[in-house]
Amino acid sequence: MCGFAGFIDDMTIAEKDETVRKMADAIKHRGPDGEGFFTDDKIAMGFRRLSIIDLNLGNQPLYNEDSSLVINFNGEIYNYKEIREELIKKGHTFSTNSDTEAIIHAYEEYGTDVVDRLRGMFAFVIWDRNKKQLFGARDPFGIKPFYYYETPELFIYGSEIKSFLHHKNFKKELNEDALKTYLCYQYSVPTDSFFKNVHKLNPGHCFIYKDGKMDIRQYFRIEYQNNDDDLETCVNKINDIMKSSIEYHKISDVEVGAFLSSGVDSSYIVANANVDKAFTVGFAGNITAPGFNEIGDAEGLCKILGMKHQKKDITPEMFFDILPTVQYHSDEPHANLSAVPLYYLANMASKEVKVVLSGEGADELFGGYYEYETPKEYARYLKVPYPIRAGIKKVAEKMPKMKGRHFLIKAGSKLEDYYIGQAFIMNNEEADRLLKPKYKNGKNYQEITKPIFDEVADKPDLLKKMYTDMHLWLPYDILLKADKMTMANSLELRVPFLDREVFKVSEQIPLKYIIHNYVTKYAFRVAANRTIPEEWSKRKKLGFLVPFKDWIREDRWYEKVKEMFEKEWVSEFFNKDELMHLLNEHKSGAWNNGRKIYTVYAFLIWYEIYFINNEVPAKPAYV
Repeated sequence: MCGFAGFIDDMTIAEKDETVRKMADAIKHRGPDGEGFFTDDKIAMGFRRLSIIDLNLGNQPLYNEDSSLVINFNGEIYNYKEIREELIKKGHTFSTNSDTEAIIHAYEEYGTDVVDRLRGMFAFVIWDRNKKQLFGARDPFGIKPFYYYETPELFIYGSEIKSFLHHKNFKKELNEDALKTYLCYQYSVPTDSFFKNVHKLNPGHCFIYKDGKMDIRQYFRIEYQNNDDDLETCVNKINDIMKSSIEYHKISDVEVGAFLSSGVDSSYIVANANVDKAFTVGFAGNITAPGFNEIGDAEGLCKILGMKHQKKDITPEMFFDILPTVQYHSDEPHANLSAVPLYYLANMASKEVKVVLSGEGADELFGGYYEYETPKEYARYLKVPYPIRAGIKKVAEKMPKMKGRHFLIKAGSKLEDYYIGQAFIMNNEEADRLLKPKYKNGKNYQEITKPIFDEVADKPDLLKKMYTDMHLWLPYDILLKADKMTMANSLELRVPFLDREVFKVSEQIPLKYIIHNYVTKYAFRVAANRTIPEEWSKRKKLGFLVPFKDWIREDRWYEKVKEMFEKEWVSEFFNKDELMHLLNEHKSGAWNNGRKIYTVYAFLIWYEIYFINNEVPAKPAYV
């Protein structure tokens, strides 16, 4: 696991070398174990290494036999030994035992089709010194990030946007159109970012950059092929492929640990991985709502399995203290509250191990989210003819806030009109009310989801929701925060569920075993019950719950958020009266605006770091 940064421009080689070293230093947290650089008259390539495989010889950049190809790679290729053996038989000569070198020789042999042979998580670029062209790719699920900046004069690529700031010709400008969609989604949506001309390479895509032109193609597509397997066959397939994937994801020359919550996903991985150490965080203090602390359940499973368990309670002070650091490492504003406990979890684990296994992806592959099924109490209402429900929706939209109003609006809408994924913070109208006119030009959320829904127009609603989450929520929320928070602590995170072979099994599961009798992720839960106790396999999904909504009803934290909302420069973006209405309505208990408040607050913290203070925020002394 590493980080890279590079660029193509007309600087002298000496200027390139000086610049790329500064860019690599900005992401030293991704790779504190070493560095490497390559420059010529066209390109500069910088690399920071976190040593996991082939500790002595796996430094980058790496080259092919005649040094005509140069690679920057971030990730892990789990089938690299098989690829290596195949290439040696074809006459390739290897100088290391690293997975990186397997990629570059495979590119020699197969060209751009190399991406179809890689089983793992990756973002990489290969510079062809003879053709003067750059080939790059990102893994099928978006586990590893890939950003690029493109203008007629300059092309920059890298693992994190913050490295771009150290190129003198990078123009740091806010993308004004990004704010509206962010308020709806809680993250910036593909493929634009909050920085003008900075883009994200979508998962499952690769590109060739040559002579100032970017040619992007999609090499991996999700194509659901749900079959008619019986439950026993389905469960056996899940267990067989998951155990294989877990073994692949344990390949390492350093110790591997695991993140553990109380849920079925991480519990299944921990039980099958046979690792020695597991790590869990929870929340301390006066919590008014149940379910905010999973430490007890995680500790109970570790006792059953005979594992070492480390835990940490997060206080409100710890949460607010680390927010600037979290937003800095996120590169863009990111309002998933769980990024904060994830930062502390990674920080704790990094003191013991360099690699952890985690359960991201199971819900998207196997159908685990609550929103994938209609609750029993609402199922009867959905039998009412759609025209009647649509009429009731129009009435409900004009009603004041009340319990059940949101459901009536959703039930009277078509899926394509309301579903944007697991995070739906504000609708278009709510965002517009908060924003100043200059920032209302961003796309409506339906414009983001329409092309995705069009690709699965003939599929049932369940698969449409899963497909949407695979393209938006998973790569640009869940996996982004997982990468950024772990790498901020120089920790490699591996996700055994997000494996190409696992996905082949998941996309064939019969629909009746994805959701069965109102039980989400049914087939996987049955499979998990063969490994872990029923109490864990049947437990409802909680998510990384954070009691922010309770904290900001307390005077101390209310005042902290209010202080930010009242800063003079905030009026550039928001109607302050509307912001204060949100905050005061929440504090009074009249309505729960917690997630909306945090989404705005996270943006303001991020903006202050990158556009006002222009400096790396100091971490608390205790971290």
